[in-house]
Amino acid sequence: MANLTNLYDTSKCTACRGCQVACKNWNQLPASIKPFKGYYQTHEDTDGDTFTIVRMNEYEDSVEGVRWDFLKYQCMHCLDPACMKVCPRGAYSKTEFGATLHDPDKCIGCQYCTYACPFQIPKYRKREDKIAKCTLCADRVKEGLQPACVSTCAPGALKFGDRDELLGYAEERVKYLRQNGYPQATIYGRLELGGLNKLYILCYEPEYYGLPKEPKIPGQIPFWQDYVQPYLGWLIPLALAGSAFSFVTTRVLANKNGDHHEGGHE
Repeated sequence: MANLTNLYDTSKCTACRGCQVACKNWNQLPASIKPFKGYYQTHEDTDGDTFTIVRMNEYEDSVEGVRWDFLKYQCMHCLDPACMKVCPRGAYSKTEFGATLHDPDKCIGCQYCTYACPFQIPKYRKREDKIAKCTLCADRVKEGLQPACVSTCAPGALKFGDRDELLGYAEERVKYLRQNGYPQATIYGRLELGGLNKLYILCYEPEYYGLPKEPKIPGQIPFWQDYVQPYLGWLIPLALAGSAFSFVTTRVLANKNGDHHEGGHE
């Protein structure tokens, strides 16, 4: 089965946040109330109960004046996900159409996936001591439906379908934008990290939207994957045994030093 992906066109988004509401509704996620900080963006980041947000980046340009750059932000469903590489319990898997899924039954809440993700997407849900994130509406897709966010997007900023076909559409759209006032227009997600299963049509450079221009997996991930994770089963009890030994020896030395100290004052 071909990779099915979600394409978001920043040039068409009106920041209505219908996608954000649809995601909450379909996944039956509770409200995540945040303090008002004087601007329109409701959440600074995704969290354990908010899988998708609309970023509202305000810039003052010397030529264009004040400009708003909107961005729908959620899991990128990387083709080669770092979260899957570091999870010590194998809680992550890929569907046949390319979504990266998290299994809460296997999750131990260690948050290694959060630290490994170049976009810091997997978020800790404290009440369950588990991680939670966007599923690309895998349950809907399996039934032949579009993700909830796509089905509710009024201005047509979201599309869902075959990744290669959407890339072809994105190339034509970017060509049009470059010829009509957006010379910096580009596609994000085609090559980044070897390819993302979430594509963007950007009117400006990625950093204007809060996206890393060259996202990278943290350098310690290969070390974790190659040297630590394969031996995790016996490293944990070994570490515990080492801690116990250290505790005992520290007590013994403390007692000896105490005896010697008392004897010196007799």
